[in-house]
Amino acid sequence: MRSRAPTSARLPVGEACELGLDIVEIARVRRVAKKAPRFLTRVFTPEETAYCRTQANPWQHFAVRFAAKEAVWKALGRLDLTLKDISVSRTPRGKPGVLIKGRKTPEVRLSLSHCEAYAAAVALHVKA
Repeated sequence: MRSRAPTSARLPVGEACELGLDIVEIARVRRVAKKAPRFLTRVFTPEETAYCRTQANPWQHFAVRFAAKEAVWKALGRLDLTLKDISVSRTPRGKPGVLIKGRKTPEVRLSLSHCEAYAAAVALHVKA
């Protein structure tokens, strides 16, 4: 049986894109944040921090957002962006999105995943 990707996942023929991927150890993010509390304010926006702190296991959510920021940064190839310039948002339906501080946000498709030990993110920058 042949499976098809959902329509929203397919790209138009000839569409140029860049891919970014990152995986993070959740315990490492927690250790860094506990050792250097400023880490959270340097990397995450107040909205991201507030969201993560409302979750049952906030460290999974901090870690997956950190992985997402790294993946987006790689996909965009923008060395002049800081991690805090990249913000992971959520649609009302819970789908992850990306906002870039002070710039027009490019089309970036984002997939996030986490388990007990690791968080991973894939970012696809669809170039116009």
